[in-house]
Amino acid sequence: MNTKSQSAQYSLADQERISLCEILDRVLTKGVVVVGEVVISVADIDLIYLGLQLVLTSVENAKAMRAARASALMQEMDYAPC
Repeated sequence: MNTKSQSAQYSLADQERISLCEILDRVLTKGVVVVGEVVISVADIDLIYLGLQLVLTSVENAKAMRAARASALMQEMDYAPC
């Protein structure tokens, strides 16, 4: 084996060793959005449609995103023609 393939194998092995705590920290810091759809149908007739959106983030990030969205909405309302 040459050193290039050995270093590639070594780096892959290092990337596999991420602890659950590190993953949770990254998810809460960056945030995750999960989107899904469920359709319940009988005899090819759709009876129920569920659209699901789940946001997983820390409370601090959620408050910051909400404040940013509110300020953007206020700016949009200020510049909107009446």
